[in-house]
Formats: sequence, C-alpha cells, structure tokens
Amino acid sequence: MPASTDNRLGTYLRDRRAKLDPAALGLPLKRRRTPGLRREEVAQRANVSATWYTWIEQGRGGAPSPDVLDRIARAMMLTDVEREHIFILGLGRPPEVRYNPPEGVTPRLQRVLDALVVSPAIVKTPTWDIVAWNRAATAVLTDYGALEPKERNILRLIFRDSRVRAAQTEWHNVARFVVASFRADSVRAGAMQEVQSLVDDLCRLSPEFEEMWRDNDVRSHGDGIKTLHHAVVGPLSMEFSSFAVDGRPDLNMVIYNPITKADTDRVKALLKAKKPPTSLPICT
Repeated sequence: MPASTDNRLGTYLRDRRAKLDPAALGLPLKRRRTPGLRREEVAQRANVSATWYTWIEQGRGGAPSPDVLDRIARAMMLTDVEREHIFILGLGRPPEVRYNPPEGVTPRLQRVLDALVVSPAIVKTPTWDIVAWNRAATAVLTDYGALEPKERNILRLIFRDSRVRAAQTEWHNVARFVVASFRADSVRAGAMQEVQSLVDDLCRLSPEFEEMWRDNDVRSHGDGIKTLHHAVVGPLSMEFSSFAVDGRPDLNMVIYNPITKADTDRVKALLKAKKPPTSLPICT
C-alpha cells in the first residue's frame, strides 16, 4: 500500500501545514527550509505538545482525541468542511455538531427559489425560522416579508395564528408532526440551547404545544403530501420534499409542488392576483 494511504490524517495535516503563510500569522520568515509552518508552530498554536503533534503527523500513538483535533483545526484555520475531514480521517466520524446562527442565503440560492414559478419554496433553519422564500410561497403560504423576523417561525405560526390553524385540514396531526420534526432538527443541529426561549414561550402560550413537546416524539421532515383549505382558492393539495443545502448544514430547502392541474391552476390564480393577502395559510 502506498505510504500516502497508511496515514491519511498525517498526510493531510502536512499538506495543510505547508500551505499556511507564516507571515500572515505573525511568525518570522528567517531560516525556513520548507514552505508553511513548522510542526512546533502548529503545536504551539493548538496548545498541544510538539511531540504529540509530531506523532499525529507520523501516525504514531493512537488516535487523537476530538479536543486535540478541534484545537488543530483552529490552529490551522480550517474551514468547517476541512475540520469535518480531519475528524473523519482521524476518528472515522464527523465532529459533534457545532451550531452557528444562520447568516441568510446567497443571491444564487435565492435565484434557485425564484426559478420555481408555481412551486412554493422556502428555506428554513434548524430552529424552523424562515430565512428565504419565493413569490409562490408569498402567494400560497404566507407573506413572510410582512412579518417581523421573529415571527417568521413555523412553530409560532402553527400555534399562534388562528388563520393558519383554520387552514389545516387536520391541524392536530400537522402540529404534532411539526413539533416532532422541529425537535429532531434542533437536536441534530446542536441548537437546543438556542431554541429554549422559543420552547418556553410556546409552552407558556399554548397548552397544546406544551403537551406535544412533553411527548418527546421525533420525526424526519422528509417528504409527503400537504392538504389545506386556502383562504382564497379553497382546497389545495401539494407534494413537499426537503433538501439539505450543500455546504450550509444550517439550512434546509422545502419545495411544494401542486399535485393536480386544478391545484396548479389555483396557484396560478393566486400569482395573478395584484396583491396577495399578507397572511395566508402556511404549509408545513
């Protein structure tokens, strides 16, 4: 077996180390025989012993701990993808989820949403805040732009908006599904601390939410069929599918496709309206 495959973690770390710029890190440039940082410099930045770091690059001494790999990732200023890569190489698994508040969507992702003319589409965070949507979503689901950012949350809309509740053909089942999927997403993203205030608020305002939350159910949002009684066009059925946004583990795209021609015609009728209502039923 080639040497480069015997110790993939060490090979990768040596390559990353060689590509770091000492000057950019405030380190002296004199007496350097090879490009990049020395092992001792990486070890110092990672707050580990130079011997232990050398052994990691040489594939000696067993697998490093997650804490050591995390320190090395910070010392080398690795991206999230690169950090995940060294965990998989060194431990055979990705790192524990580290939740970061979402930063919104890129113009390119927004253009993807906008290209879906008759398919309502939204982008939500692990805490089920809506951070992007298209025109069809505004017409068919909710005019998110008319809401305060804090109110652009699917759980708040499901449990606190009477019009949303009335639009659901089976509100109780929808609400239970939302709560279970929300729990799974927030735990998977390591965001339980961030959602605690939302959970506390909803438990205080909605006994039904509190009961469902205490059930500790978890489900995958996945895909399925959503039916509702729209306030303007009446019955509307759509298939929905969820997609992870590559490179953005904090975002999930949900696309709703009208099932029948009649459903498509109803969506088109809403899109033709000069001014869609500012608070229409939300699909989940």
